[in-house]
Amino acid sequence: MDTSYPREDYLPMTSHKRDASPAALTPVPPRDHLVWSIFNTVYMNFCCLGFVALAFSVKARDRKVAGDVEAARRFSSKARCYNVLATACSVLLPLLLAALVVTGVLHLSKLAHDSVGFFSSQFSASDEEDK
Repeated sequence: MDTSYPREDYLPMTSHKRDASPAALTPVPPRDHLVWSIFNTVYMNFCCLGFVALAFSVKARDRKVAGDVEAARRFSSKARCYNVLATACSVLLPLLLAALVVTGVLHLSKLAHDSVGFFSSQFSASDEEDK
């Protein structure tokens, strides 16, 4: 007794081959970027961009569940743009701030070093005049 699956040549033609036409393919639903939006909202919320991205992500998910793929795609695109802005601002602004602090400290140390020489020469000249 053969208990294996039936071979392909014994299957009916309707279930054997499927139509591979473009109309039979379903479009890929858009991504809603919800996890990225939550991350930006909780950890890197610069000017509420993460919250705005979260709102558009939720709208994209709602539209996707409702079956409106085009609106879901628009909201998904907006959520992605706000997520990129929030992430870029949250990464670039601390780096810019650190660069400004480092250059400020270097400038102040040079200024302090130059002023120590200036004030020490002034005080030593006035001390010699008093004697």
